[in-house]
Amino acid sequence: MQIHILTLFPELMEAPFRHSMMKRAIEKGHLHLYIHNIRNWSTNKHNQVDDTQYGGGAGMVMMPEPIARCLDELQAETPFDEIIFVTPDGELLDQPTANRLSGTQNIAILCGHYKGVDQRIREKYITKEVSIGNYVLTGGELAAAVIADAVVRLIPGVLGDETSALEDSFQDGLLSPPVYTRPADFRGIPVPEVLQSGHTANIATWRHEQALIRTRERRPELYEKFMQGE
Repeated sequence: MQIHILTLFPELMEAPFRHSMMKRAIEKGHLHLYIHNIRNWSTNKHNQVDDTQYGGGAGMVMMPEPIARCLDELQAETPFDEIIFVTPDGELLDQPTANRLSGTQNIAILCGHYKGVDQRIREKYITKEVSIGNYVLTGGELAAAVIADAVVRLIPGVLGDETSALEDSFQDGLLSPPVYTRPADFRGIPVPEVLQSGHTANIATWRHEQALIRTRERRPELYEKFMQGE
C-alpha cells in the first residue's frame, strides 16, 4: 500500500512511523509512505500557502493552488483510490472504514491547518472527509497518523498474528472483553477460572458475554445497535 500525506509540517509525521507496527510495515514493504511538504508546490517567493478569508473573520485559510498542483503531480504518476481530508466536520472514523481502506492500494491524506483549506479543493479533489473525534486539533497531522495506523495494521503480514486484528474492539460491533496474562494470581486478584480451563467453547462464551457487558456499560449506543442487528 502507498500512503501519501500532504502537510505543511512534515517533521510532525516522522515519529509515528519510526516505531512498532508502522516501522515494521515499512521495513517489510507492506507500506510505502511518502510525506509531501505542500510548501514545495507554492509559486510564491516566500512559499506562502495561506491567505485571509473572503468575507472577513479570524484565521487564515490554506490556498488552493499549492494543494492542487501537488495532487495533480502525484496523481499523474499513480491515481489515488481515495483522497482523504481530515477535518472535524468529516465522517467519524470507525472500524468498517478502516477495514475498507486497508483494501486499497494508493491513498492520499490531506492535513489541514489554520482555519482549514479552500472549499474548492474539497469539492474538486477530496473523495472522503474523515474526523477522528468531536474536537479540534491544531492541524491534521495527528489525525492522519491515527488513520494510517488504523488502516495499515490491518494489511496482511503487518501484525505478527493476523487473527489478532479480527478480535479487536469494533470488528464485530462490540468492545473487546477483558484480557489476562501471567501470573494467575496478581496481588490477590485471580485470573477467571474459565480462562485457565482450556475449554475452548466455554472460553468463547465467556468472552462474548464479557464483551456484551463491557459494551452495554461503556458504549450503550453500540450495544443497542448490536442487539438490533442480532
